[in-house]
Amino acid sequence: MENAVLITIGDEILSGNTVDTNSNFIATELKNIGIKVSQILTISDEIETIKNTLESALATGDLIITTGGLGPTRDDKTKKAIAEFFHDEIALDEATFNHLKAYMEKRGRLEILERNREQAFVPTKSTVFQNHFGTAPCMMMEQDGKLLFSLPGVPYEVKPLIKDQIIPYLKEKFNLSYISTRIVSVVGIPESILADTIESWELALPGNLALSYLPVGTRVKLRLTASGEDESILQKLLETEIQKLFPIIGDHIFATSEDKIDKILGEILNERKMTVSTAESCTGGELARMITSNSGSSKYFLGGVVPYATEKKIKILKVKKETVDEFTVVSEQVATEMAKGCQDLFGTDISLSTTGVAGPGKGEDGNEIGTVFYTIRVHDKEVTSKLYMPHLERQDFMYFVSQKIIQDLVGILIGK
Repeated sequence: MENAVLITIGDEILSGNTVDTNSNFIATELKNIGIKVSQILTISDEIETIKNTLESALATGDLIITTGGLGPTRDDKTKKAIAEFFHDEIALDEATFNHLKAYMEKRGRLEILERNREQAFVPTKSTVFQNHFGTAPCMMMEQDGKLLFSLPGVPYEVKPLIKDQIIPYLKEKFNLSYISTRIVSVVGIPESILADTIESWELALPGNLALSYLPVGTRVKLRLTASGEDESILQKLLETEIQKLFPIIGDHIFATSEDKIDKILGEILNERKMTVSTAESCTGGELARMITSNSGSSKYFLGGVVPYATEKKIKILKVKKETVDEFTVVSEQVATEMAKGCQDLFGTDISLSTTGVAGPGKGEDGNEIGTVFYTIRVHDKEVTSKLYMPHLERQDFMYFVSQKIIQDLVGILIGK
């Protein structure tokens, strides 16, 4: 089992109305068991298109995984295309029908069982992986040692099918190698200079260890991936190579385990028993969402407010009206007072504040789109910074600013 091809089926993906998150998830899960994805394709829900794509995919890939295009009607095009491609027929599968009936009974929906009965019809040569979170089963076809899995398109159905059934099946069937990954987070050095600085170290890496550069905001993640037969040996190898980096770029390394910056922050706050709160205007709660996205965040995140209107900043956070009048609501001074008011409101060790213009329109005081001031207050010390990113769309702006603030906070806490 060397490589895989992922195929997303559906006009809603091609039109841009729906974002394909399945491919990213599946590719990551396959990578973790040593299967490389060579192609990710998106195609329309047409029989000939599906058949032609399957033919080219099976010519290049050992494993094909399709998502989408499976519906509750007899004329389902994906199922029909698969049956035609493999010279097969579609027939009622009793085990799948019984599973579907039990699924409907559990949810009190037996009255629509007959309407969904068609989803129990599958190609006769297929192996069925039952869907415990939906009505469309996963079907597997095998030809010349190559495998095709056809899954529904709903992400919350795809994830358990992949994690709980397909990945274990592939690992057992092909006795796959272990894949171990570590992330080294680096700040304060541009990617190009970083690459030059660690070139000798990179060139000396063992053959079973691969390096990738992943810029995220103002941080660069060095992803080290090792493959082999013994997981414990791989872990030791990764640790050995990471330790070799410290004499070279140790001043720029602030994490060597967790990937996400919010998880890194959570570990530090838990370890130091510190608490944090947020007061957000232009980021609209994104900062609080990122901090609370991790299990156990209730131990260190005490609360947050989104005082979007100026009068709410004044009323809730005790920002002085005179400060707003003199410097405008998007200013260093207002960000500073917001952070102090937030810290007082929640009684936290740390408070974070944002005020700016996310766009697409200008701010109420004529401030330029993409302008943001943010304050990080740790105990009685504070740092206020300014960013100007007029090229970012609204959601990207909120995400980037929140990432940058958490990264800056981590840097302050560990002295980088």
